[in-house]
Amino acid sequence: MPLLTIKPADRCRYDAVALGEVMLRLDPGEGRIRTARSFRVWEGGGEYNVARGLRRCFGLRTAILSSFVDNEVGRLAEDLILQGGVDVSMLRWVSHDGIGRSVRNGLNFTERGFGMRGALGVSDRAHSAASQIMPSDFDWDHLFGTFGARWFHTGGIFAALGAGTADTVTTAVKAARRHGTIVSYDLNYRPSLWQDRGGADAAMKLNATILPLVDVLMGVDGDQEAMGRFAADFPNLRLIATTRRKVTSATLNDWSAFCLTDGTLHESNRYPSLEILDRVGGGDAFASGLIYGILEGADPRQALNLGAAHGALAMTTPGDNSMATLSEVRKLAEGGSPGTER
Repeated sequence: MPLLTIKPADRCRYDAVALGEVMLRLDPGEGRIRTARSFRVWEGGGEYNVARGLRRCFGLRTAILSSFVDNEVGRLAEDLILQGGVDVSMLRWVSHDGIGRSVRNGLNFTERGFGMRGALGVSDRAHSAASQIMPSDFDWDHLFGTFGARWFHTGGIFAALGAGTADTVTTAVKAARRHGTIVSYDLNYRPSLWQDRGGADAAMKLNATILPLVDVLMGVDGDQEAMGRFAADFPNLRLIATTRRKVTSATLNDWSAFCLTDGTLHESNRYPSLEILDRVGGGDAFASGLIYGILEGADPRQALNLGAAHGALAMTTPGDNSMATLSEVRKLAEGGSPGTER
């Protein structure tokens, strides 16, 4: 019996759809935010990064559900998404009020870190268009029923953004399940999002209202025992997966991944002393590799290896998103050498 019953690709417009905020990432390169005189611009967001990885590296049909202010900054973000090949036809555009008094586009200033100086993210996303998304802003039954999607991905970052985003997630996952779409959810706890809202306990309370509707859970913080507790509390979860990193320095990590399914723990290939250029987005790249493996019918360990390899490769290039190719991911997942190819 397969791990998950997945809708046939020829019955769906999309292989995967993601719901979440897409921010502009302003990257000072090797320098510091506080002393920067120039920034390189990328797009990124926990949920979006998964859709982009599935499209750009793995060649699947993906779309993003999000919202932008209709100004030059929002159109820049759209242009970056288009470069990644993700369908933008369902983006929600909000009128600009002139100065962003009531609604704006989110920014994320991110340092990569180096050696003993850790990576640093400074979000500037309050009152963003995505944080004001409400359940009625999208026609969920049209998306999952008429268009069709094999997989739906969202997570704790988007759920925590605004007054209506948790309800939007709940409405979306209920609709996805009605139409036979697999649902994945990445806990992706961010202390900055919960700093004045009750911290980790409040985040878990919110997540506990969503997890009974989820098939695949990612981002569990802890060991096998922690995954076991989630499995016991939420028996609907068919697979629980997480990455593991031991940080020697910002640029040297021990990287691997685990998953728990049907009471069996699987471990990926381990990448000791992984040299990192930019760690941001490594977990999202893992998620997209894992999802790709499951959609392609891989067994849990094969899917886990694809995820771990994609995450490792994504952290060797700048920006939130992967620049890896499918052949590179497969080669690394199968134990190949990183030697020069000519």
